[in-house]
Amino acid sequence: MTLRVTSCSDSVRWNEAVNGFNGHPQQLWGWGKTKAEHNWNVDRLLVEDDGGKVVGAAQVLLRRLPFPFKALAYIPRGPQSVPGRELEILGAVSDYVSGAHSPVALSIEPDWDADGEIAAGLPAAGFRPSANTILIGRTLILDLSRTEDELLADMSKKNRQYIRKSGREALDYRRVTRDEIPKCLAVYKQTAERAGFGIHEDGYYLDIFDNLGEDSPVYAAFSGNDVVAFLWLSTSGYTSFELYGGMTEEGEHLRANYALKWHAIQDMKERGIIRYDFNGLLNDGVSKFKMGWAKHEDQLAGTWDKPLSPLYPVFTTALPLAKNGLRKLRGLAGAAKARIRR
Repeated sequence: MTLRVTSCSDSVRWNEAVNGFNGHPQQLWGWGKTKAEHNWNVDRLLVEDDGGKVVGAAQVLLRRLPFPFKALAYIPRGPQSVPGRELEILGAVSDYVSGAHSPVALSIEPDWDADGEIAAGLPAAGFRPSANTILIGRTLILDLSRTEDELLADMSKKNRQYIRKSGREALDYRRVTRDEIPKCLAVYKQTAERAGFGIHEDGYYLDIFDNLGEDSPVYAAFSGNDVVAFLWLSTSGYTSFELYGGMTEEGEHLRANYALKWHAIQDMKERGIIRYDFNGLLNDGVSKFKMGWAKHEDQLAGTWDKPLSPLYPVFTTALPLAKNGLRKLRGLAGAAKARIRR
């Protein structure tokens, strides 16, 4: 059966396709639009069968690279398709991307289980594991089709205690308006400075809020008019995905992040979302906090590359060096900003 791949320029049709295949929020139009406004190009591909029926879709992000590499093509948490045709759709998308954009590689981080049949078929499809990870494969995904009592029972005892404790504090837990986003970003900057990680300029986060709209709810714990903790999600019709979060010292003291996250989970459950993805687990304090929300972990397929250029081996060596240099520059910039604030 022949598959036809075409670019989509209709945001409504695109989001309907993504949600129709139970796709991930990083495949939604608004996420791609934000990346396009911040140094990426986007090609949204619909895959049709012989009868003209859409059987798959992939939002491909393209990043220009220095000569001679041309570009890198990247599909975050995609593609999505009718069940059973995932690898066939991926093959059609890969062929299209190779011919249309000539990237050094197509990098994918699909929303597939690592131990499933689909991921097992990636090597035969020409893909190889990559260490150049953007989205961490090891994560925690809650099944929101379960009852609240079942979700609570699956948590650690400490989590349940802190949800109750922080819920009794004189804090207001609710959705954030656009005018209140700067308060959340101020907390995020404090969190980033304490933890030593880099963040974007404010405009990037405002673009996410504007471009995704109802698909990117932000929740906060307020002490009076002050934000003491916030949690920023993106959500498709099937999956909610944590993007950002942070706390002030007061919020940490009050354990505000516990009741806040539970409030967000309850809201997503009420909205009809089935999967709640905590967006990665590492061996750090934040991940320890995440692990208290369930007794299990999930392992997604991880990062896979399909080489599309003879220069791919050189690229795989050069990219980690470039990333390391960028991290050092960001670290120096962060230290300089901290000194200026003092």
